[in-house]
Amino acid sequence: MTLSRQQPATPSAGLSFPRQHARTQRFTLGVPRGFSVSPDGERVVFLRSASGTDRTHRLWVLDLPGDGGAPVERVAADPDVLLAGAEEELSPQERARRERNREGSAGVVAYAVDGAVELAAFALSGRLFTAELRAGTARELPVPGPVIDPRPSPDGRLVAYVAEGALRVVGADGSGDRELAADGDPHVSYGLAEFIASEEMGRDRGFWWSPASDRLLVARADDRGVRRWWIADPAHPDREPQPVGYPAAGTDNADVRLFVVDLDGGRVEVRWDRERFPYLARVHWSAAGAPLLLVQARDQREQLFLAVDPESGETRTVRAEKDPVWLELLSGVPAWAPSDAEGRLVRVSDESGARVLVVGDEALTDASLHVRAVLDIGADDVLVSASAGAAAALPETGEIHVYRVDGRGAERLSDGVGVHGAVRSGAVTVLVSARPEAPGSVARVLRDGAQVAVVASYAQRPVIEARVRLTEAGARRVPCAVLLPSGYEEGDGPLPVLMDPYGGPHGPRVLAAHHPHLTSQWFADQGFAVVVADGRGTPGRSPAWEKAIARDFGPTLDDQVDALQGLAGRFPLDLGRVAIRGWSYGGYLAARAVLRRPDVFHAAVVGAPVTDWRLYDTHYTERYLGTPQEDPEVYAAQSLLTDDGLAAPEVPARPMMIVHGLADDNVVVAHALRLSSALLAAGRPHEVLPLTGVTHMTPQEQVAENLLLLQVDFLKRSLGIAPSGGAG
Repeated sequence: MTLSRQQPATPSAGLSFPRQHARTQRFTLGVPRGFSVSPDGERVVFLRSASGTDRTHRLWVLDLPGDGGAPVERVAADPDVLLAGAEEELSPQERARRERNREGSAGVVAYAVDGAVELAAFALSGRLFTAELRAGTARELPVPGPVIDPRPSPDGRLVAYVAEGALRVVGADGSGDRELAADGDPHVSYGLAEFIASEEMGRDRGFWWSPASDRLLVARADDRGVRRWWIADPAHPDREPQPVGYPAAGTDNADVRLFVVDLDGGRVEVRWDRERFPYLARVHWSAAGAPLLLVQARDQREQLFLAVDPESGETRTVRAEKDPVWLELLSGVPAWAPSDAEGRLVRVSDESGARVLVVGDEALTDASLHVRAVLDIGADDVLVSASAGAAAALPETGEIHVYRVDGRGAERLSDGVGVHGAVRSGAVTVLVSARPEAPGSVARVLRDGAQVAVVASYAQRPVIEARVRLTEAGARRVPCAVLLPSGYEEGDGPLPVLMDPYGGPHGPRVLAAHHPHLTSQWFADQGFAVVVADGRGTPGRSPAWEKAIARDFGPTLDDQVDALQGLAGRFPLDLGRVAIRGWSYGGYLAARAVLRRPDVFHAAVVGAPVTDWRLYDTHYTERYLGTPQEDPEVYAAQSLLTDDGLAAPEVPARPMMIVHGLADDNVVVAHALRLSSALLAAGRPHEVLPLTGVTHMTPQEQVAENLLLLQVDFLKRSLGIAPSGGAG
């Protein structure tokens, strides 16, 4: 078909926002994603479902004729055809991978390509498929399963994949399938990221092809030392609880090693000081230099960049880094600058109070930019994602832009207020932009900076419009988003307030885009002034802003209060009726708010909260709080179960609704149950809403819809607001 910009489909008449929001998976269905660009600039590969309510993603190719002809989209792989209409079946390992990646859709949810972007490999129902991207044909390769994470070799002749904990390889024509690495031990896996790497480090893979396609770097994870927890289904007492290896703070992680494995199964172990640096955080192998590792100490205050000799497995230190608080892990680095024969290291570092891009020993950016990720490394430049830094001339609340950086400075490639990202190869860039005033996002294809195509989105248009006002509040200029009811007019009087934060590490919510604020707008339309505040601890401003929560999460609550009070003179906020809601860290923050500041907060919806940090995982928790063995007083001070507000009779009890999925293997339901027990022991009334069969995500349509409706009912009851007769 000829490419054209397609408007989002009109939603069904009378469909409520909660139902639409759930059915469209937060309006992500039908949106193109997962872009790859061929080095010759002739193809853009991506994933997209057929409509705004279709969960099944297909693999697409956008052909970009070099003769000036019109770009054309075509389907390269359709799961409905390949599976002959059969229901997709997922192995427990694949379900776990998707939970770690917060992936709730179906079909081709991930793929990998060869170096020329001519062959793609992906798994469906635990079976291995490949697609020839030029020809547009797809086929199944008959191999043992269930298949996880198939990846073609750079030359496109082979496909490596994981099955039953073993790394295997097969010819792209389906011949010569064989096992390369296996132990036959149920506690040992080759080629997969262990729990802590995929959940917290941003490393979701466990093997890497050599540029010459003749061997691989393969991670071996042994989790026999990891403490076993049991996830039960109380709604089905006839079913056995499922064991989960969960590395809680202060306990053992999986033992991770790395091997160079050749195509005959020969292996050489890569050696470094694993006792001192146990975390294998990043692996990079390109034609620009030797294999490159980033390994971290358990306390994350030291890390090494190591170059690997593939023949001997010996490593040499390219650079060592230390930080008195912690060292942040970012996407796209470390890597080698490809134009330098001597191999200059590309990294992102916290230097002189700023997060900067460094190539070799030269910082190419300064405190005017806060670098978030490296997107591509070219022969003469580096493409980065960044927001305005501490020394920026003007605040850019919630904005994220794409910059081209070289020795002469940084050039912004994205334009206009918004959240922008990019994928680049050679002269072709896919620039994806979301803006606060426009629903959805737009994916533009640029060649040498000039637009040549727009990739169509089939996403539904929301039945409501987010009217977000981005601003800063308080002495610390906390980034905020404020949303008022759609029909609100100046002079209508003050409104009850709903604080709607995540408010902690890794989770910025004040974004200069439309869709991230839709749920907040829906709550506003129920009669609230909704405030979203990104206080200290949230990323995107400066290293000091993020690291202000070391050994104490208190600043995250302080900044919610400061933001609320700072906005009160500028917006119609009734400070006598203030509620707070949140999920995960936001749930912890909501509970802490009503326990520690009942003078400010009068009700809380506490979703999937971490209540006792001894029950949360190692890499995340120990980065901020140390270990329970070395810093017990820190853990006690941050725990909701030992909070002074629980037992103090002079502290007024505030209504609290605790919501938790019983199948959650990230923040296990023990957190909510222990909080409920502590509240009950203190004589503090509260409500508990258990979600049967629900994990840390809530992908089930009816559950997600009704969860919003129940929260509104609770908030109105708790703040003494008369029901409005229905929520649209």
